[in-house]
Amino acid sequence: MKHLLLLIACLLAPMCWAHDSGNFKASDLLASMLPGDKAALLMVHFGTTYNDTRALTIDAINQKAKDAFKDMEVREAYTSRIVMRRLKARGIEKQNPAEALQQLKADGFTHILIQSTNIIEGIEMESLRKDIAPLEKEFKDLRIGNPLLYTPEDFEAVIAAISKNGAKEGATILVGHGTYTPATAQYAMMDYMLQSKGYTDYHVGTIEGYPSFDDMEAKIKASGVKKILLMPFMFVAGDHANNDIAGDWKQVLEDKGYEVSVFMQGLGQNSDIQDLFIDHARFAARHKMINITEKKKQYAAEKD
Repeated sequence: MKHLLLLIACLLAPMCWAHDSGNFKASDLLASMLPGDKAALLMVHFGTTYNDTRALTIDAINQKAKDAFKDMEVREAYTSRIVMRRLKARGIEKQNPAEALQQLKADGFTHILIQSTNIIEGIEMESLRKDIAPLEKEFKDLRIGNPLLYTPEDFEAVIAAISKNGAKEGATILVGHGTYTPATAQYAMMDYMLQSKGYTDYHVGTIEGYPSFDDMEAKIKASGVKKILLMPFMFVAGDHANNDIAGDWKQVLEDKGYEVSVFMQGLGQNSDIQDLFIDHARFAARHKMINITEKKKQYAAEKD
């Protein structure tokens, strides 16, 4: 009940997942347009080679974006060069963000809103920002929405969205991709917030970061539970979900005597998660991130 009430509260307050303060300032993308200007929303995904999960996640949120931003052209781009290469071998062409932006420029678009389906502010977001930086001068306005987890309110809303699919008995393990950079701390923050909100039977582990499999398994062992539900904490249930989670992790845990099941759905199949991403896009359409360099210059010029 508590997570349902939290989700309802967020849905009734469209801006509850982002702040009109801190490093953002009010700035309406569409209101700044002049006659002849054209606006587009570019949905950016890591991508997947699995046709079934792509339809349920990437294609689904692209359609939801079209429904939410009827006054804007909606297009997509993929960031995984491996996924793009494998899809191309099947005759499916996907543009990367730079290619998609160049096409939008050629098609006369002047105002661009980019919304990725990344989970954390990690290396994929860093790469995206670097990829588009050289192209910013080509448009009158180009801005990027936040990943799924950005503010503490985002974490709370995600907990509300995913906990309804958790195990009815035993432990639920959220399995994220993880990263080798300090950004992996965001997974530890999710683990901490789950515990602080009373979800003591939920734990977080990552495939390539912290908390690790061993960190997660130590908590399970200490809790004494014998039933485990593995839940992908990734936008799509692709290679990692099928091979690492439903394969390696499940097998190792079963070998240790646990009864293991897998919730084989990516976060992108959760309609509430889709709505969170769309809300981030709406926020970015009405706010711009403050340039920290300019902010420091302003601080230096101010008088005490």
